[in-house]
Amino acid sequence: MRAARIPGGGVQAVRWEGGPEGRLLLLDQRLLPVRFRELALEEAGAVAEAIRTMVVRGAPAIGIAAAYGAVLAAREARDRAGGRWREAAAPALERLAGARPTAVNLFWALERMGRAMDRAAAAGGDPVPALLEEARRIHAEDLEANRRMGALGAALLERPGAVLTHCNAGALATGGYGTALGVVRAGHAAGRITRVYANETRPWLQGARLTAWELAREGIPVTVLVEGAAASLLRSGRVTWVIVGADRIAANGDVANKVGTYGLAVLARRHGVGFMVVAPTATIDPQTPDGAGIPIEERDPAEVLGCAGARLAPEGVEAWNPAFDVTPAHLVDALVTERGVLRRPDREGIRRLLAAVPGNGRLLC
Repeated sequence: MRAARIPGGGVQAVRWEGGPEGRLLLLDQRLLPVRFRELALEEAGAVAEAIRTMVVRGAPAIGIAAAYGAVLAAREARDRAGGRWREAAAPALERLAGARPTAVNLFWALERMGRAMDRAAAAGGDPVPALLEEARRIHAEDLEANRRMGALGAALLERPGAVLTHCNAGALATGGYGTALGVVRAGHAAGRITRVYANETRPWLQGARLTAWELAREGIPVTVLVEGAAASLLRSGRVTWVIVGADRIAANGDVANKVGTYGLAVLARRHGVGFMVVAPTATIDPQTPDGAGIPIEERDPAEVLGCAGARLAPEGVEAWNPAFDVTPAHLVDALVTERGVLRRPDREGIRRLLAAVPGNGRLLC
């Protein structure tokens, strides 16, 4: 099976096939790059399980998948409960919300779909067409925001050079273009990025498997390294920026992202390398005052004790497996969003950013 592509972007990891009675297709990212397989889902519970088990990952993509999952939840409830579908859909929505606790885009998308459900229930009739239209709108807005962020972030790269990234914040993690890798795509096209160094990102190896796969298939030079080599790379002077995505950003600018990001931010500051976070404003959680309030998902220790299903550590030992860590705002040199760029983000800057007119792409603080 060939990967569905976004014109001028990357592979499409989340897509809806057909009309209101259609189905959700998710690219199974657990199998890449060895095997390309799309899962066809027609039940909301299956979407929640796909999110939980990392079939789909990356905060924006999780939010988009959840929006389509809400469409399926409403469709199932309509078929089961008729005119009382809104109430009957609630358990499926709760299951979707509980699939991954850290990525705030999940809750943002479900809240938006919940408001659309309220409107559809008030209007009467079949709710599914209107809900599918809203989910598609969320998807399209993410893709547009990614491209805007790519251009804004690339403009910060004052001289050609190499960049370092962590995990995968590309087309696979979003609506089809990328946040951090959106900047990479735009920067490479403009001649400002000559090479990408990609941390392998244990334990799921998103950098080695996914980021490297995305970039290599587009002809962007990429070199994979283990996390332990990042300090030496940054000290070498070969890297001009560290560019990462985010799963949740607190009201004061603290950033939760894939575990290992905090260490990169400390190293970047120590070696005078810029540290850029690229995320849509949907990733900002104004209800969480600072990073201490961000829930950090802890996953199965088996993910650390082994690799690709084979156990590596001796029996009887334990493992700590936080999926994310928090980078303090004072270590972030630039926060790039679709509404503009914040230099050295803080609480007041975040407040101004959220109050800005969506789509102006000009706010520089």
